[in-house]
Amino acid sequence: MRLVELDARAEAAGLFATQSLADARALVPGLAVREIDRAAIAQRFADFADWHSNASPLVTVLTDIAAYGDLLLDITGAAHLFGGEAAMLETLTCRLARLGFAVSAGIADSIGAAWAMAHFLPGRIVTGNAADTLAPLPVAALRLDEAVIDGLTQMGLKRIGDLYGRNRPALAARFGARLLLRLDQALGDIEEKFTPRLPLVEHYAERRFPEPIGLIDDVLMTARDLAIRLAGDLERKGLGAQAFHLFLYRVDHQMISLTVRAGRATRDSLHIARLFSNRAEKLGGEYDAGFGIDMIRLAADTLSALDSVQAGAFGTRDGTADLDRLYDRMASRLGPAAISRIKFADTHIPERAARLEPVLADTPQDASTAPDPTLARPLRLLPRPEPIEVMAAEIPDGPPRAMVWRRVTYRFLKARGPERIAPEWWRHRPPLASTRTEAGEPPAGAAFFDADAVTRDYFVMEDDGGRRFWLFRLGLYGEGKIPAWFLHGFFA
Repeated sequence: MRLVELDARAEAAGLFATQSLADARALVPGLAVREIDRAAIAQRFADFADWHSNASPLVTVLTDIAAYGDLLLDITGAAHLFGGEAAMLETLTCRLARLGFAVSAGIADSIGAAWAMAHFLPGRIVTGNAADTLAPLPVAALRLDEAVIDGLTQMGLKRIGDLYGRNRPALAARFGARLLLRLDQALGDIEEKFTPRLPLVEHYAERRFPEPIGLIDDVLMTARDLAIRLAGDLERKGLGAQAFHLFLYRVDHQMISLTVRAGRATRDSLHIARLFSNRAEKLGGEYDAGFGIDMIRLAADTLSALDSVQAGAFGTRDGTADLDRLYDRMASRLGPAAISRIKFADTHIPERAARLEPVLADTPQDASTAPDPTLARPLRLLPRPEPIEVMAAEIPDGPPRAMVWRRVTYRFLKARGPERIAPEWWRHRPPLASTRTEAGEPPAGAAFFDADAVTRDYFVMEDDGGRRFWLFRLGLYGEGKIPAWFLHGFFA
């Protein structure tokens, strides 16, 4: 075990990082140590990185050397808000220094060059070709592994400039292709991409407060005002959005993010504000403003074209828009997967004719898959057809006079049918795992049901109590075995 970080008193006692713990305790018997929690530090630093999105919306953490410590901001189009790149660099570094952080930073046109400036030439701003600026820096400025750095040093290639003009195939063969990749990325010959931690948004509205706020009601009121501003921006560009993000920047350098989604593209400011109100109700006691919030930003995501609609004086409302807004509010309060709708499928097998999908998915419905309204279908289907025992069928192909289902006998007075449904021979025939054992066989003592097996003949049966059942005979007589009967559903 070795030391990772030390305070000022430990350094004054002669201890240093990478020193073994045993040697450190021998020098300082009363040394107080604590095991490092790298995962917790990485998460804390990631949250700290999100807070920096108040300076630039494109923020990420470089994890090449460590999971924390290297913060990357793409300041393209944002530096002018601070009075230029130099002013922005000074503002951000001084802000962190006042918080007690030891910070070094640099600006360059490439990620590799900016990282090298931050670590080896802090405070430097490099524009254009960085080859001359990088040349005197050690090869460690290329974010290489320790083994590669040691190998280059042993060969006398200690500076980045020593790699210029060298035989590239030979370098790749000796040290791997990563060396040339890092060199080209630092010089800007190959673009290095990164994934922002927060959603990339182009349209947003924000408000800074001279005095921090903390009440959730104040936050929601500000969100409503920002929604009005954002809706005007979207309307001028003829756009609508389905996702909206509310970023709350706390004065203790943490950020809270709330996200709501709509089933259809919208820019209705009142509807957006209501979605966040419902989302806040779900938070409950989880909301914590800390020492206050000094900035709020509302951003729109998942944009699509949305034309303006002229409301006529004699127009009629069919309630579709109101229903969509209701779906959005319920999903915002209960969760996007809590509200589902029925989606019809292209099949005539009853248990496969419909499925559930989240309301917010809003996938188009094919009119050809809608069920035939002339066909009698029960209000409720069983999860899967259950076997029944029938008694005294009138004729071999006729309906039964009674059935035993779950140990209860039902005597029928009326019958309608049969409606024949043939198997879909053009589909694959997968076994139903729910009705098979681990060995792939039907459970002992139970009839086996296979949706793709044979023809079904459905009957609508009414018993002496007025209850109506939907049952079917699986298979036909004359095929060498007696068909089995199943109960599939109930009518109202």
